[in-house]
Amino acid sequence: MIRAAKPAAALAALALTLLAAPSAPAVAAGADRVTGVTGQTGEARAAGDAADPLAALRRQQPVWHPCRTGPQDTAGAELDDAGARCTEVSVPLDHRRPDGPTLSIALSRLPATDPAHRLGALFYNPGGPGVPARHLSLALSLAAPALAARYDIVAMDPRFVGASTPLDCGWPTSGPGSAGPTRATFERSAALAEDLAGRCAPYRDVLPHVSTRETARDMDLVRAVLGERTIAYLGSSYGSYLGEVYLELFPERVGRAVLDAALDPDRFGPDLTATQGPAMDAALTAWAEWTSRHDDRHHLGTSTARVLAAVERVRRQTERAPLTVGTHRVDARILPQVLWTVSASDDTAAYTEFADLVRVLADAAEGRTAEPTALLEAVLTGLEAPDTGGSAAVQTAIMCADRAASRDPLAYYRDVQAHRADEPLFGPLTRNLTPCTFWPAQPAEPPTRVRNAVPVLLVGADGDPAATRAGQLSAHRALTGSRLVTLRGAFHHTVYAGMFAPRDACMDAAVDRYLLDGLLPAQDTDCIAARP
Repeated sequence: MIRAAKPAAALAALALTLLAAPSAPAVAAGADRVTGVTGQTGEARAAGDAADPLAALRRQQPVWHPCRTGPQDTAGAELDDAGARCTEVSVPLDHRRPDGPTLSIALSRLPATDPAHRLGALFYNPGGPGVPARHLSLALSLAAPALAARYDIVAMDPRFVGASTPLDCGWPTSGPGSAGPTRATFERSAALAEDLAGRCAPYRDVLPHVSTRETARDMDLVRAVLGERTIAYLGSSYGSYLGEVYLELFPERVGRAVLDAALDPDRFGPDLTATQGPAMDAALTAWAEWTSRHDDRHHLGTSTARVLAAVERVRRQTERAPLTVGTHRVDARILPQVLWTVSASDDTAAYTEFADLVRVLADAAEGRTAEPTALLEAVLTGLEAPDTGGSAAVQTAIMCADRAASRDPLAYYRDVQAHRADEPLFGPLTRNLTPCTFWPAQPAEPPTRVRNAVPVLLVGADGDPAATRAGQLSAHRALTGSRLVTLRGAFHHTVYAGMFAPRDACMDAAVDRYLLDGLLPAQDTDCIAARP
C-alpha cells in the first residue's frame, strides 16, 4: 500500500489507533529469541491430540481483563468504558509446526448489547495492513449500533501488529516514495529501499511468518478458543483480503461475511499498487471538476482541464527543484505521496481541504511565499518522520510474506519509464520498487489462490482509488457465491457505516440486511452516490 499521511477527517481513526496503541514487547532477532515468542512446553505438547496438532492451543482458556494498560492508554480506557474486555491467545509462529514457538495475539470483545437476540460473534478487521484493530471495534459499534446489538464484536491485532508481539525494524522513514523523474532519482529510491530491507534482516527467521495466511489461521484458532462454531466477518480494505484468505482456508467456519472495498486476491502483495495509478488519476480529475466550480475561492482554474494543468505545473516544477513550503522541502520523490491525500474522501469538506493544500503548492511553484495548511503540515511532517512503532515496516513485511516481488530493481525502472506518458504523476510512485525487492526472507508459502463459492457480500465504490474497480471484479469472479453492490459515482475508499468515508444509506442498508437478516441481494446491484 502507498504510505501517505492520512487526511484529518477521512482516516483519522486509523492514525489515532497507531498513535494510541498500548505498548507491548517488540520483536528481537531470531525466531526462538523473539520477545513474546515462546516455545511450547513438553506438557502442552503431550496434551496435544495426534489427530489435531492444535488441540492443546484450542483448549486454552483466555483470561479476560480490562483493556487499559496504563494511565496514558486512552484507547484502552474507552474500550473499558464501553464494556469491552481484552485478552491474549497463544498461536504458533508457524501453524505448520504447531509444537514450535508461539506468539501472543491480543484481542478485544464487545458483548452484544441485546444478548437475548444475539446472532454470534462478528470478527472485524478495518484494514491496513499493519493497523491495530482492537480499538476500532469500538468505532464500528458506535457507527453501526444495530450490529453491536446483535453481535459480540471481536477484533484482534494481527500478528506482529499493535499489542500482538509487534515488529519494529527501526526505519528512519516509511518508504522509498516515488522513483522521481530520472534514473538517478530512481537509484536513490532503490538505495533507500535496500537500506530499509536491511534493517529488518535481524528478524529474517520470523519474517516468512508475517503473512495474511498465518493471520487467517490465527483468526480461526481464536474462533475455536472463544467457542464459536462459526463466525460472521466484516473486513474493509486489507481486511477484505484477510477475509478472502479466511474464506478459502476455512469455508465451513463462516456464517455471513461482508468485504468492503475488496482487493484483488490474485494480485495482493508488494506490487498491488501498480494497478492504482489510473484510479488515482480519475479521483484527482473528479476533485478538479469540483474545484473548477469553486474558483472564486481556490483560484486554480475555471475548468477541469485548467485545474489539472495547475497540478501539472507543480509536478514539473518539483522535477526542476524542490518547492519551499514553510520549513519543508517538497521534491519529486514526495509530491505524489502528498497528492495521494485526494483519495481520502470525496465530500465537500475533504475536497475543500485538498484544494487549499494544492493552492499552497501552486504558490510555491510560482515562487511565492507558501505556508502549509494544517493538512499539508500534517502530511509533510508525517512523511519526514521516522516509522514510529514500526507500522510501515510491518505493513511491508506482511506484503513481502504474501507474495514475492521481483528481485530485479531495473524491472521496476523499466515499468515506470513505460508509463511516464500515461501516468506522469502517480506512476513513478505506484510502480516504484519497495523494500520487498531486497527483502531478507522469502515467503514461507505460495500466494493463496482464492476460489470458492461461499456466500459473501462485496460492497465498494466504482471510483475507489485503492481497491480499484478491476480488483473488486476480480474478487467477485474468484468468490463465485458473492453478490456485489456498487456505489456508483464515488471516489473514496470503503463505503460502510461512514467509518472512513462519507456515509451512504443505500450501502448501509445492503450490509445490515445481510449481516442482521441473512439476506443477500438476488443479483448484483447499484447504489448512486451523492456528489458534492
